Formats: sequence, C-alpha cells, structure tokens
Amino acid sequence: MDRGHSLYVIRHFPTEGNEKKQYIGWTNEPIIPLEMNPLSIDVSTVYGSDLLRAKQTAKIYFPNASYSADERLRECHFGAFEGKTYTELETDQQYRNWIGDPHRYAPTGGESLKEMRLRVVEALRSLPNEAFAVTHGGPIRMMMAQFAPEEKPFWSWIVPHGSIWKFRWKNRADLEEGRRCMSLSEVRITENGHMSEN
Repeated sequence: MDRGHSLYVIRHFPTEGNEKKQYIGWTNEPIIPLEMNPLSIDVSTVYGSDLLRAKQTAKIYFPNASYSADERLRECHFGAFEGKTYTELETDQQYRNWIGDPHRYAPTGGESLKEMRLRVVEALRSLPNEAFAVTHGGPIRMMMAQFAPEEKPFWSWIVPHGSIWKFRWKNRADLEEGRRCMSLSEVRITENGHMSEN
C-alpha cells in the first residue's frame, strides 16, 4: 500500500526590498521586523534556503527547531536585475526577453528559471516526508507550475509572504519522478498559531 508523501513549503516574511517591489534574489536582506506567534506544532528540524530572510522566518514560526540551510532552495539569481524594479527595467530588451521566456533566458550574471528548477527539485527530493521548508516566491511558484494537480503557468500563481503550502503526492516515487501531486492547499494559521489545512 502506498504511503503518501507530503511537504510543507513556506515563503519567507517580507524584506524592505520586497516592499519596494525590487527583484531580491540572492541579495541577503533581513526581514522587516514583525510580531507573530510561533506555530503550535512540534518540529525538531526546519529546512530551507541559506539566505537570512528564510532563516529569520523559520525562527519566528519554529523558535525551538534547528535549521538545516540548503543553498539549492535560494530564490532565482536575478543577476543584473537584482535590486531593480519593473519600472526601472521595463524598456530593457534583455529584461523583456527574460519576462517573455524566463525558462530559456537568464539575466546577465544570473540564472534562468530552468536552472533554478533543477537545483530546487534536487533539494526537494532530499527532504524527508512531512518536512517544513522555508524558501522564496520563485521556487514555490516553480513547484506549483510543475507539481500542482492543476496545470497553470509560473507567473499566474500568487504566493503571499509568510504563506504555508502543503504538497501531497501519492508516494515519494511520484515526487522523485516529477509527477504532479494529488493535492495542493494553502495552510491557514489561526491567531493562536494552530495550522488549519483546507
């Protein structure tokens, strides 16, 4: 009998650059200070990006857990676009090419979504069942585009900061072989830190 395989994926809390709508890929910004109750769940280890904003988010949600940092779970490297906004870049032809086909084109000094996908999927395959992983908007949208039961384009997914998403496959082999998951749901958080799965 197949045992389900689930992963909980969390987008970090916002940074100043996020609030300014800048491309913040490998730029190592801290999160904006905020007050948030920890989650009422016993987790010994949280996995995630090695960037500061992911580590700080994990510390807020899981203050007693150890953190296993993995650079493969970083945001896409935006290269020459780092720290810039759409308004600053919209007339740049290289930027237009990247927006039009981000899987094929990469910013100067950065990476394409295809390159990001390869490293993120490799990292996901290494995580244990029911692991919690704190990462970024790009990797989560990539996961949704590749693994969600409903096929939708990368840019169409909306992933708020601090949101938690549960991916559930029929078994681990389905994840390892790149198959779509059985279910994808946003996990709601109550005021006292309890998780409510839709």
